[in-house]
This record gives sequence, structure tokens and C-alpha cells, in this order.
Amino acid sequence: MIPNKLKALWAEGKPTINGWCSIGNPFTAEIMAAQGFDSVTIDMQHGALDYSNILPMFQAMRASGATLMARVPWLEPGTIMKALDAGAYGIICPMVNSAEDAARFVSYLRYPPLGQRSFGPTRVSFAAGANYAGEANDNILAFAMIETAEGMANLAAIAATPGLDGIYVGPADLTLSLTQGRLAPGFDREEPEMVAALHTILAACKTNGIRAALHCGTPDYAAKAIGWGFDMTTVGGDSRFLAAAAGAAVAGFRKLTDGTAGKTEKGAY
Repeated sequence: MIPNKLKALWAEGKPTINGWCSIGNPFTAEIMAAQGFDSVTIDMQHGALDYSNILPMFQAMRASGATLMARVPWLEPGTIMKALDAGAYGIICPMVNSAEDAARFVSYLRYPPLGQRSFGPTRVSFAAGANYAGEANDNILAFAMIETAEGMANLAAIAATPGLDGIYVGPADLTLSLTQGRLAPGFDREEPEMVAALHTILAACKTNGIRAALHCGTPDYAAKAIGWGFDMTTVGGDSRFLAAAAGAAVAGFRKLTDGTAGKTEKGAY
């Protein structure tokens, strides 16, 4: 089996950057994967896509060499196993709120005797190389999302779950839940209470020898998080990059042509 490059980078002490795909299109995914991300995650939870999109997206991104992952819609075994069979080398699972949730999640990613994953690697047996069944348990990454007050309350037990590879922080939902809507959702939190929550999650990961990942909105905040000790950061995503670049182009045009409408150069007809 082709080794998981994220694991190799982390073993060397290197932080990693993750790309995010929410648009259900293979060409968009191919463009994202060609930009040099260490990993790229397809968002099956909030993305504008479904399973019929993710398989060709994985195919389009294969040549990039990035580690390909999926954020599944929920803690549901069928969807998780199907994403793995399509080619995901890692699964990010939302709304993991207890140690029981985390244990079930891990079990869905591992073949027996370590779990209850059903065997049928339809595409990944070709994409991942030989001996997939024998090596998948050691290569597939399991990231539980901590994004609720309940998850924070059970953080220590979740982080200690055998077989869990890391915790992925969703700061928007976490902010909504911890503050009961007092603070608006969003990335790159600067409020002391939210920064403290991030450091608490990071400490739990370090205590248990698992990886800590954070969804960020800017490279500056991602670099700050790496400085704190996070192992992986996601910086933006395809839909946000498209909107930002298009918006910047339009704003630049408006600024440069402001007040010039109807004017012509001297001598022009």
C-alpha cells in the first residue's frame, strides 16, 4: 500500500497544510490538489456534493500525491466505509461528543480485529496499491471533530480513545456551542475564552500522543496555530478562494475605473 504521507511528515516533525473542497467538481478538485497542499479534504457534510462527486474528485486529485481525505456528514458507518472504499486515506468525523462516539468512529475505519469495517475496497484497492487490506489499518487516519460544549466536557476521554489519530477543531460550531450563540460563528478566534479552549484541546492531544488539527481562515492564523503546537491546519477552501479572487478582481476594476465611465481619450470618436 502507498504510505500515508501525512504520517511521514509528522514523524519528521513537520507541520502540514490541508486544502478543503466544497464544490462538487473534479476539475476544481484537481486545481486545488495541484497547489501544493500536503492533504486535501472533500467536505461531504456541508459541501455542495455527494458520493457521485467524491469518487471522480479523488480520481482527479490522485496524480498530485497529496493525502486525500473526506469530512463525512455524520457518525454513520455506511458513509464512512464508502468514502474509504472510494479512496480516502483519512476521515474527519463531525460532532463526536463522547468517548463512546469516538470508539464507534474508530471501529468503522479499521478492519477486524481492530474494528468492524466491511471489506470491499472498490476503487482504493487500485488507487492505494498492493496489500491494501493488510496495511490500511496502519495508514488510514481517524480525526474526531470537537465542536460542541458536550465534546469539550468529554475531551479527555475522547482524546484517550484507542486508535484515534487526532482531533480536528471546528472553531465555528465550537464557538456557537461554548458561548450559546453569544459569539458569532467563524474562524481565527481571538477571544480569550476561545483561544483558551483551543489550547485545552491542544494539550489533550499532546497528553495522548495524537495529532491536533485546526480549521483556519488565513495563513497568518494557521502559522500562529502551528506555533502553538498544532500539527495540521486547513487554510480556507475552494469556494472561499474563488469568492475572494473574484471579489478582488472586481474591486480592483471598480477602483481603477471609478469616474471614467463615458470618457474617451482626446481625438477618439
